[in-house]
Amino acid sequence: MANPPQVETVTSGADKAKLAAAVLLLIGGLAAYYGLSKQGPLVQWASLIVLLAAGVAAFFTSEHGKSLIAYGRDSVREVKKVVWPTRKEAMQMTGYVFAFVVVMAIFLWLTDKTLEWVLYDLILGWKR
Repeated sequence: MANPPQVETVTSGADKAKLAAAVLLLIGGLAAYYGLSKQGPLVQWASLIVLLAAGVAAFFTSEHGKSLIAYGRDSVREVKKVVWPTRKEAMQMTGYVFAFVVVMAIFLWLTDKTLEWVLYDLILGWKR
């Protein structure tokens, strides 16, 4: 058996600082929103949006943010490779699933009623 390769996560001090700045900007945006309640809703929302946008921008400049962007691009590329069924195929498969569910429901109902009849009427002799 071959040993799987070891994955090392390297996080630089600058990257940690970017993540800390992103978190502080997000918290600052919430604090500014509630702290500026006397200034009016326009100032509140503007400060919230600006600080949240700055926090998101700081996050996306870090390695974690860049890897998230790369993951998103890879996901979009993989979704483009998927061969989606036609409308007719999708409707047929949906019909098969519904038919199977109905058949299983009838089967389970019949099984339940049969067991009920065997246990209560034949074995225990309880008549309803």
